[in-house]
Amino acid sequence: MKTQFNIFKLLAVLISFSAVSCVELELEPYDRETDQTFWQKPEAGLYAINACYPTLSSAAKVFYSDAMTDNGYTKVPNAFNQSIGNGSYSTANEYVQNEWSDRYSGIRACNLLLNNIDQVPELSEELSNRYSAEAKVIRAYHYFELYSKFGNVSYATDVISIDQSQSVSRTEKEVIVEELLNDLDEIINNEYLPSSYSGDDVGRITHWAAMALKARILLFEGKYPELLDVTGDIINDGPFALFEDYESLFSLENENNSEVILDLQYLQSSREHSDQYHFLPPSLGGYSQLSPVQSLVDSYLTLDGYNIEEAPAASFDPENPYENRDPRLKATVVYDGNSYPLADGSDHFVYTEPGSGQDAFGASSDVTATGYYLKKYWDKNYRANLMSGLNIILIRYADVLLMHAEALVETSGMDEQGWNLTIRPLRERAGFSDAAALGFPGGSTDELRFIVRNERRTELAFEGLRHKDIIRWGIAEDVLNGWVYGMEVEGVQGMEDGHVAIEERSFDASKHYLWPVPQTERDLNSNLSQNPNW
Repeated sequence: MKTQFNIFKLLAVLISFSAVSCVELELEPYDRETDQTFWQKPEAGLYAINACYPTLSSAAKVFYSDAMTDNGYTKVPNAFNQSIGNGSYSTANEYVQNEWSDRYSGIRACNLLLNNIDQVPELSEELSNRYSAEAKVIRAYHYFELYSKFGNVSYATDVISIDQSQSVSRTEKEVIVEELLNDLDEIINNEYLPSSYSGDDVGRITHWAAMALKARILLFEGKYPELLDVTGDIINDGPFALFEDYESLFSLENENNSEVILDLQYLQSSREHSDQYHFLPPSLGGYSQLSPVQSLVDSYLTLDGYNIEEAPAASFDPENPYENRDPRLKATVVYDGNSYPLADGSDHFVYTEPGSGQDAFGASSDVTATGYYLKKYWDKNYRANLMSGLNIILIRYADVLLMHAEALVETSGMDEQGWNLTIRPLRERAGFSDAAALGFPGGSTDELRFIVRNERRTELAFEGLRHKDIIRWGIAEDVLNGWVYGMEVEGVQGMEDGHVAIEERSFDASKHYLWPVPQTERDLNSNLSQNPNW
């Protein structure tokens, strides 16, 4: 997939022919590709499905998703989620509009293939079914992203004209969910997709990726009994295993490892992203417009399994708050004295205490707003200008274990066996060894729910999942109201309880659980209704 599977190949061609207007003259233009000629090429199916992959997501979408949650903060408004995080966004919000437009562009690319795949000459039935299945999974991914944010959205499985797009109405979310699950079941049950790929095809959507997406949808819908069946099949029959080292899981040298189920494929020099610039400290050439917040840092347990609010003095020392903590904290967040590994084997240490250097809190407009920098997805093999070819993981096996654990809790089925299948291996891989942290804690459903949800937060921080979690759990109004805090600093204005006060947020439960339908879309299509209280 890093070579032959060039996901931008003929993307411009697809865009050009999809934008050509229909005319009565049956003459084919000689200066450009058209839909009259494109689908007559034997390689058209491959080119068309390859053009669907870049629409899935982007590094920026994944990283900045946590800025809409109690995990992160961005000092850049509008396009990078600041106003969504603090509740000040409107029906004209740029990010909301882009999410709507980008997802429907992706859906259109998938529908183009699905509507025309039968025209491709010399295409075997096996490949036709596989390309169609890949497109349907990508389309389901887009619709899931849309309905999980907007609720009811327009649903179409055919390419629609401009006139049609300006008259369609919104489809009930429940109908969309049923259609998506039916599509995924057809693909899964008929085994249209292989279990794995090799060589240049590594990175394509597999049978297991379709199952994992189905699990994501069932999780969001709270269909826990059905979810257990799907995650159980992946755990018992799938080829996946937790990668041995948590921090190295997100590195260039370990791409496509045993834990990856679906990712965004990048390639140095050919398809890169520069989003490291957005979270690195100035000493590494970054601007740090995206930062972890204190709430996330506080969520990491002590090594003997305590929450820091309840930990005894022997387990947690407020004067040395980063000592004796879950190793995933050090792997995810750069705090004062933590470091980034460099390609030459050395470590680049970062100091954030005021007055400690160019990366210190308050040193310049380029430094972190919270006193913390993001470490996860740091690519030490970057090229000039922080350009990175590092793949970005969308679904990994750890998420499947956490989905299974949550479903066990919600069906009152979490016991020692379930714990040892799901949470214990995650903690062992993270680096916990104390029996108090590894053993089944017991307790009520509420207590187990808190433990599993917190495990999900710390394991998957800044992987684009926290926003959906706080929405589906119905806790956004609890965690997105009030002040966002950064590191503890002495003698700095804007302090509360010893921590830097970054931003005061407001989450209105009567409206913010759904995003508004963009006003620009409603101006074009009067049949698009608006969500409540927008």
